[in-house]
Amino acid sequence: MDFLGQHSPELLPGNRQMPPVQGAFEAPHGTTIVAVSFPGGVVLAGDRRATMGNVIAQRDMEKVFPADEYSAVGVAGTAGLAIEMVKLFQLELEHFEKVEGAQLSLEGKANRLSTMIRGNLGMAMQGLAVVPLFAGYDLEREKGRIFSYDVTGGRSEEHGFAATGSGSVFARSALKKLFREDFTEHQAATAVVQALFDAADDDSATGGPDMARRIYPIVTVITEEGCKKLTEAEVSEIARAVHERRLDQPDGPRAALL
Repeated sequence: MDFLGQHSPELLPGNRQMPPVQGAFEAPHGTTIVAVSFPGGVVLAGDRRATMGNVIAQRDMEKVFPADEYSAVGVAGTAGLAIEMVKLFQLELEHFEKVEGAQLSLEGKANRLSTMIRGNLGMAMQGLAVVPLFAGYDLEREKGRIFSYDVTGGRSEEHGFAATGSGSVFARSALKKLFREDFTEHQAATAVVQALFDAADDDSATGGPDMARRIYPIVTVITEEGCKKLTEAEVSEIARAVHERRLDQPDGPRAALL
């Protein structure tokens, strides 16, 4: 980004001039991303729906991407800019590792992503915001960590769980009741699917698991062994189990009153 900023700054996402438009400008937007930590790592997941106004623009969009071997990023906001930002982020981390001969620390990765989001502030002020969720396994602290951002690049570390996007209010509320410190990897993966179910139940822009089309959330697990995307068969098994339970309890599992 620094090299591009010196030689062709107009090519950076935040410096591009928007053409004049009349009326509201519509672009595909990604919606809900959730993350849950567990002893030994973190799970990052996202629904598959992209919307453009009141229209479903895409039913099978991928919003969760590996950033490098031990981290991943999930994107909500303007889809085109978000994916471009992720690709540039991946490239920067790879470039740093090749030049320095070592990986950037998880804290450093989170800070670098913050700078990239801040560079997009001009576009965000025009309604083309990108708000990612970053998660990874910290090799120094030996645990999974989650970072959330705002459109200005402000960074906050979240403890236990986090959500971003249009359905984040409902997903976060679900995780607040479901989260436990002693989650297993499978339980954490089930919790994020439950949260996406609840988000889709109340937010029209969030897509729940589509059993008919076999479109399921993207679920990525990050541990000391690296970043692993769950297979479609693994996610479908979780989604179908959750769906079966919701035929009896449409609102999902109940938390204890006391």
